[in-house]
Amino acid sequence: MNLDFNQLKESLLNSGEKAFRAGQIFKSLHMGLDFDNMTDISKELRQKLNEKYISQSIKILQSIKAQDGTEKFLFSLKDGNLIEGVLMRYKYGNTICISTQVGCRMGCAFCASGLEGLVRNLEPAEMLGEIVSVNAYLGGGLKDKRQITNVVLMGSGEPLDNYDNVIKFLRLVSDEHGINISPRNVSLSTAGLVPQMYKLADEGLPVNLTVSLHSPIDEERKKIMPIANAYSIAEIIKACDNYFEKTGRRFIFEYVLIKGNNDTPKHAQTLIDLLSKKPCHVNLIRLNEVKENQLKSVADKDAYRFLGLLERGGVSATVRRRMGDDIEGACGQLRRRYLKDYNKKEI
Repeated sequence: MNLDFNQLKESLLNSGEKAFRAGQIFKSLHMGLDFDNMTDISKELRQKLNEKYISQSIKILQSIKAQDGTEKFLFSLKDGNLIEGVLMRYKYGNTICISTQVGCRMGCAFCASGLEGLVRNLEPAEMLGEIVSVNAYLGGGLKDKRQITNVVLMGSGEPLDNYDNVIKFLRLVSDEHGINISPRNVSLSTAGLVPQMYKLADEGLPVNLTVSLHSPIDEERKKIMPIANAYSIAEIIKACDNYFEKTGRRFIFEYVLIKGNNDTPKHAQTLIDLLSKKPCHVNLIRLNEVKENQLKSVADKDAYRFLGLLERGGVSATVRRRMGDDIEGACGQLRRRYLKDYNKKEI
């Protein structure tokens, strides 16, 4: 259901129901219940809701757990499409990485999610459903019983390419009547859609803004990220500065290290020149290799050597811990493998 709390209350009032029913139904939806399982409302109301709305627009089709505890989920949507999400377990809580689109049209060279292009945008309820279903899968409830503590919009899709739906999702997921995850516990990753970055800064939703940079040199970035042909690094930095001014939230740059591509001392120094005085952090990621392209990951020692160069240059940076390597952690890989196996069975 895509309705927010006030919209649901208004709909119920217009149907002759009491306003307090909105709280019961909204809470139950965020706990992952279907209308038929909402035993605190009448059978007649359950029937009305079933006739008018879809309670849960997503379900877990498959899950694969890695040795390190990372768990990858394949979700099925009502129209038969498939998306992925990843649960990452940390000492401080559970983070879920969710998808915002079926596929992606950004065409980044290292990514599996966009190999078939964009299929369609996800609706707010579908994005929320990824979180709700995994929270229920973990035995979680709401408030202090919630098992999901952090959300990352970094699965398949470009969040800012699905702007209106993503903004409504952010308001739904942070609603105090529902699963109530603070925007400060949500990270939104973008390839650098500059106009939408400016809009986001004015939404009053202080999410953590993460930009996929992957090269500090425009001409080289264009080779691995087609969106770089539309927006320069200078424009992205200016939009990030604006985001910090409006929200007070420092920004993060994701930097996938690709062997022989963006991992040289020259690249490190250019990053230092760009970022050393900025309120930002660089998250270095060793490439999760995708067999459909020829790009290779750097060795661990080379990743930490690059990190050392940045730190000595005054840039806050870390190397992201490898998670889920044994279950093909990169976005889009599980979906592609499932569809491939399904098509083989059909033949």
